[in-house]
Amino acid sequence: MSGYEAKAYVALLAHSSQMNGYEVAKASGVPRSTVYETLSKLVARGAAFEVKGESGAVSYVALPAEALVGRLRRELSGTIDGLATVLPALARLPETRVVTQLQGGTAVLERAADVVEGAQVSVFVSVWPDAAAALRGPIERAVARGVDVSTLVFGPIEQLAGRMYVHRFSTPEVVLERLGRRVVTVVADHAAVLIAAVDPGDTWGIWSDDPAVALVAAEYVRHDIALQLIAERARDTGLGGFWDTDPELERLRSASRLAAPLRPSGEA
Repeated sequence: MSGYEAKAYVALLAHSSQMNGYEVAKASGVPRSTVYETLSKLVARGAAFEVKGESGAVSYVALPAEALVGRLRRELSGTIDGLATVLPALARLPETRVVTQLQGGTAVLERAADVVEGAQVSVFVSVWPDAAAALRGPIERAVARGVDVSTLVFGPIEQLAGRMYVHRFSTPEVVLERLGRRVVTVVADHAAVLIAAVDPGDTWGIWSDDPAVALVAAEYVRHDIALQLIAERARDTGLGGFWDTDPELERLRSASRLAAPLRPSGEA
């Protein structure tokens, strides 16, 4: 709706009985010179109805709010379904690949959700509990449309849709101490990837559609998941002592701490 249409509709909705054009203009602030044109547009949209009296005078009543919301929802859904059919058919393979920097928690998590929403075959996610909530809905929708979703979580969280694994080879505390940030990785179809460093007050990341970047990120998550499964099986078969005390494994768990905090390229 235009601004005038919205004001006129709200005025009609807030009135307990039918209103004529003059009353609508007075109650809504829509200029009298355009109020009848505005009401006609509302009628054409189905958001209001004309009521003709015995004298031929025309008044107006609003479509109930619940009915209007339902109509808008159906129209929006139909528009999105149409776009989902038409736009992919128009798309061409990109001639160039990009790496885009993102700044701030909202931008990072929204783009992470975009990556999952765009998946058609597979999704690999490495995430911390505090960022997982933003991906719960997109992951559920991806699984519902047949996408194979594998999620590795650093810490306890309510079960996510698809396949979920908990990181145990190194505790979340050890990983956080080594990296200094909670790193989130989301890969779709080995074709789009988001990698982000999430920290209170200082969250940033990159998004790329470069298959090489996506492949490396996907393989990182796949191998990390495989490592968790091997760790669990080792303990199940009585090799827990080796897993916990082997010096090479301990070196991989705790060494290579970053000399400086993770920062986007170009920052001091």
